[in-house]
Amino acid sequence: MAAKLSKQQKSRAGFAYLMIAPGVLLLIVFTFYPIVYGLPLAFTNYSALDTTKWIGLKNFHRAFSDPDFYVSLKNSLIYVVVVPIIQIIAILMAVLVNTKLRFVGFFRVAYFIPVVTSMVAAAIAWKWMYEETGILNYILRTLGLTHHDIAFMVEPKYALAGVMLVTIWKGLGYYMMIYLAGLQSIPSELQEAARIDGANRMQVIRLITIPLLMPFVLLCSLLSVMGAIRVFDEIFVMHGPKGDPINSTLVTSVYTYKVAFQDFDFGYAAAIGLVVALIILVFSLFMFRYTRKGGLTYYE
Repeated sequence: MAAKLSKQQKSRAGFAYLMIAPGVLLLIVFTFYPIVYGLPLAFTNYSALDTTKWIGLKNFHRAFSDPDFYVSLKNSLIYVVVVPIIQIIAILMAVLVNTKLRFVGFFRVAYFIPVVTSMVAAAIAWKWMYEETGILNYILRTLGLTHHDIAFMVEPKYALAGVMLVTIWKGLGYYMMIYLAGLQSIPSELQEAARIDGANRMQVIRLITIPLLMPFVLLCSLLSVMGAIRVFDEIFVMHGPKGDPINSTLVTSVYTYKVAFQDFDFGYAAAIGLVVALIILVFSLFMFRYTRKGGLTYYE
């Protein structure tokens, strides 16, 4: 039989529920309700121009015969390349700022500044730097790496990579802080015991640090994959809702926005969103399956 809570414990529990209530309410209104509402919508022809009726799987058949959807899906999957790049660099940065260097507090703050910068402001700044008369071309010319201005925003082969660089720059500090927390949670006694047993620095990192950091790698990788597949803000600000130039930056979230709010075809947009959600679910299950080992609990 469960023990009865004292009056003071009930009061604390009530205060805790009161504190989390606004967050839960916002989560219900802006996350769970749209998901529940969008599920049946994907099986209808709901739009601003026609009477709504149930059409079964027609939206999904349409999606898998839509060339623009395939282009957006391909670009979204290419975008996932940012995930290992971000994670590896973030881990190295976390190891660096976890040492007892001078001014290490300054470096932690400096690396975290992009995280608190508005994505819109960051995208506009990077867009300016990518201009043919921008600072990036100036640096490349000064270093002798090119003798002509590169149209990063116009040439399709540079457009998507340019946005990916913004995502990497913006996300590094966020994941660095998570990995830093993970590194500082590892008991120093384990590393000291390994050194006493004769392990060198690389062996300590490979056999102690990395395995114990795996739960954090799993968490950060999951968040990063979901963010990469759902990327929207930087592409919308830098290249607009059409994914220009020549669909080179057209990803699924931008295409869903275009179908919903430019074509007013909400049923088809909901179907595309559902397909993308299933892809993210498959990615997540795959990562849980192959990266779940690690952490103190696993080694107990």
